[in-house]
Amino acid sequence: MDFVRNVLRNNKDTLRGILAVCMIVAGVLHFVADEPFTKIVPAFLPFPAMIVYISGAIEILLGIGLIVPQSRVLAAWGLVALFIAVYPANLNMAFNHIKLDGIPDSWWLHGFRLPFQAVLIAWAYWYTEAGRSYSTATK
Repeated sequence: MDFVRNVLRNNKDTLRGILAVCMIVAGVLHFVADEPFTKIVPAFLPFPAMIVYISGAIEILLGIGLIVPQSRVLAAWGLVALFIAVYPANLNMAFNHIKLDGIPDSWWLHGFRLPFQAVLIAWAYWYTEAGRSYSTATK
């Protein structure tokens, strides 16, 4: 466990960059290929296309914010909130068997994908002030 903790601690900046790039790419995909995102927006939400474009813009801004030193903590908290906010779309996709091209509609995939959201939340939380305090306390 100490090995994993040391690897994570020694690569925290690199992992922040990876998360930032992933968020920027995901955000751009909301504009380039919006249909899959629109399909998984829960039916009770109005204006699904607008929700997809707004969430894509937010992902891009938060990804950039994670890179800029002055906004890293705020961007990290924003990502925590975003990952929680989009979880209903992941649940909608899984429970309503929404088929997307190139993505299998299988319980093994959803069984991995749904809990992985907690990993994303924890990853973003790691870059908040609270997460920083936790990571230094565990040294």
